[in-house]
Amino acid sequence: MNHWNAPTVHQLRTFFVLAEELHFGRAAARLFMSQPALSRQFTVLEQRLGIQLLDRNQRSVKLTAAGKVALPKVAAVLAATEELHRVAIEYSQTATMNLVVGTIGAEAAMEHTRVVLAEVVRQHPDMRIEVRLLSATEHFQSLYTGDVDVVFCRPPAPEQIQTHHLATEPRVVCVPAEDPLASKKKVSLAELRGRVMIDYPPECPQVWRKFWAVDPRPDGTPVQYGPVVRDVESLLATVAQGRAIAFQPAAARDFFPRPGIAFLDVTGIDPCTSALAWHAEGGQRPAVKAIRLAAEKLFPSRT
Repeated sequence: MNHWNAPTVHQLRTFFVLAEELHFGRAAARLFMSQPALSRQFTVLEQRLGIQLLDRNQRSVKLTAAGKVALPKVAAVLAATEELHRVAIEYSQTATMNLVVGTIGAEAAMEHTRVVLAEVVRQHPDMRIEVRLLSATEHFQSLYTGDVDVVFCRPPAPEQIQTHHLATEPRVVCVPAEDPLASKKKVSLAELRGRVMIDYPPECPQVWRKFWAVDPRPDGTPVQYGPVVRDVESLLATVAQGRAIAFQPAAARDFFPRPGIAFLDVTGIDPCTSALAWHAEGGQRPAVKAIRLAAEKLFPSRT
């Protein structure tokens, strides 16, 4: 029996949205993806199915005959997936409270994370808590898939992901130690003009990728993107090799000192924030609600 490389639910959703919009730009916006990333995912879907679903050129996008036959089947799969998600949520609300917590970078070690988790344990000593370190690609995706219940993250977050603010701090720039700017303590954004920026995979929300590249720049200078990384250690190694620079939270100075790199203050850019994040559909689940209430108690909403 031949093994079939089955398409993912995400790839099926790209076709479903494209079939509704018949426009790659609008479909990409709805899916919070870049247009090239959407095109790549859709091409992989067609390859896995072995059929052409859309007839597309520079002027129009139309369903092929095969696409018209496949569309209701894809819709049924997506509906079944949503129903499975609903049933799983309903069951989890009646089961013993388990909480899977995702973190990115050094968020697990930050004071706000530690005190929120300690408060949850104090209020719910029988709750089982698992903490997972996630990559840049995973930390929001895992909320969509349900692999984690909440994430301690660095906004901005994409649509359907709700957040509660925990802390604010400046952003700094991480540069190679041999960079002429490395001897300075502080640089302006203009001084970084023309330097190649670290990039993240297209699966990361575009709003998040652009924030951490300070794109667009106030003076209209285009941002030059370079090597793609998925985690902090890869980022630091890439910068140390002199291949790119990267903006990071100021806390990176303390948590990620490495040979071959320097962290510099930057004037003219907004600070970054830390937040507790969860998917809007799961916000009332008992375990998620428990950690939300703990975060809101310790870090009241700002006015």
